[in-house]
Amino acid sequence: MSEILVLYYSRQGSTAALARHISRGVESVAGMRARLRTVPSVAASTDRLDPAVPDAGPPYAVHDDLVQCDGLILGSPTRFGNMAAPLKFFLDGTSALWLSGALVDKPAAVFTSTQSLHGGQESTLLSMMLPLLHHGMVLVGLPYSEPALLDTRSGGTPYGASHVAAVSGSGDLSSSERDLAHALGARVATMAHRLGQRV
Repeated sequence: MSEILVLYYSRQGSTAALARHISRGVESVAGMRARLRTVPSVAASTDRLDPAVPDAGPPYAVHDDLVQCDGLILGSPTRFGNMAAPLKFFLDGTSALWLSGALVDKPAAVFTSTQSLHGGQESTLLSMMLPLLHHGMVLVGLPYSEPALLDTRSGGTPYGASHVAAVSGSGDLSSSERDLAHALGARVATMAHRLGQRV
């Protein structure tokens, strides 16, 4: 069975909710399984804030998760139009994988959440793609053939799945956001399957 790594950082739970729906999309493709992972918080001090193993939720990612999986879907809340520091910190530590070419030709996608409608979703998604391009990954987006992309009144872009917390009020994902998250997971899983058949 092939696996897609769904790797994210979430502070308030919206990005984690997207990650769960993306994982369901991955697993809707025959022979594919989602490997859900997160990253610990970081701080300006050298003291580690989080325990070595999370108290709840998915385990923390290690570089071997990237090597072992057939694709990557990367998620973060928006921080001033960019990914959150914990995810950037994790990616900054992957230079050995870059040197070895461990991620070359694996499919990848991105997702994000913001508090406000114009909170920098698209710039965050685009900035998250940059390290993936440096790793030689094959980027997968959401085409307008996905009906929810045309209907959404909250999150969802061609660059990746997204959520706008202020629109829902409760913080729950809208039906369009759930559909697009599911579609993104299925698209990456399908692409990983197709690329694997060519090897």
